[in-house]
Amino acid sequence: MRRATVLVYRSLALCAALALLGSCGGSGAGGEEDGLPSAPEGVAAAAGSATSVHVMWNAVSANPRVGVYEVYRGTTKVEEVPGSEHMVDVIRLRPSTSYVFTVRARNTECRLGPPGRQVRATTPAAVAADDTAPTRPEHVRGRAVGSRAVELSWSASRDDRAVVSYDVYQGTAEIHSTVAAQTATVVTGLRPGTRYAFTIRARDAADNLSPPGATVRLRTPGSDDGRNTAPTAFRATSHRAGGAYYLDLRWIPPRSDGLVTEYQIRLDGRAATSLVYGGDAPRGRASYSFYVGRDAGVSHRVRIRARLPDGTWGGFSVERTVTTGAVGD
Repeated sequence: MRRATVLVYRSLALCAALALLGSCGGSGAGGEEDGLPSAPEGVAAAAGSATSVHVMWNAVSANPRVGVYEVYRGTTKVEEVPGSEHMVDVIRLRPSTSYVFTVRARNTECRLGPPGRQVRATTPAAVAADDTAPTRPEHVRGRAVGSRAVELSWSASRDDRAVVSYDVYQGTAEIHSTVAAQTATVVTGLRPGTRYAFTIRARDAADNLSPPGATVRLRTPGSDDGRNTAPTAFRATSHRAGGAYYLDLRWIPPRSDGLVTEYQIRLDGRAATSLVYGGDAPRGRASYSFYVGRDAGVSHRVRIRARLPDGTWGGFSVERTVTTGAVGD
């Protein structure tokens, strides 16, 4: 499989450029009815180590979509996160220090919404050199709590100093974190009728991570045939350049709670190419071209699907058939 990486500027660069043109206005204090994103809800913060804090929040639904989330420590913006992500590690903090964090959503038109509620987290004391990781969390269990959320629980890990937090992974992506005293959590923003795999890892103040606990595999109730998660308006044509033929694909990304940054293209029933964007992936119509050979008159079947922000693959688009060298190509 060939992997194509599209290099794009992140939304910060776009907003900075627009600001120079006078297009990015002030922050405002309104809500979505004023054309601004609403304030993020579910904001939480937990110390991850003596020098870092995990900040988490729920996705904001906005029209236009959220392009980035801005994370503030006090009044200072310290992180900018793509709209598809809802957590970040704020690093380079001081041990034994209390911090206040807020989160604001900025839409794709560079309009900044109001802040969510303030949350406070205190970093633990610094420790001497520590290379010993905590033990793996045991007795990991989970259950679905509705079609879009699951509850996870586990028993506490042990460490030669102290466990500071627990990181929750969905597949290979870290999606949540809890403080050491909390050995249960609810993961939201999932899809009905979908299979998920969760693991838990413990972290100490020196940022040592435990091995993952046992994988919990769950299926959310309900049904999801993929139709609402598939790219739409999918079209495919071909063109000739330099003595070779290329397929030209166009589609509209599926609507989701975050930014879609990865697609899989299937050609003639097999995975052909993975298309990976950065934080400024297309939100409207998208396009992509790739090489298919030098012979005319060859028919190909092609379709595409997206990896959604919850880490699962959405449904496939309709399948199109394209013949190289056909009239009009």
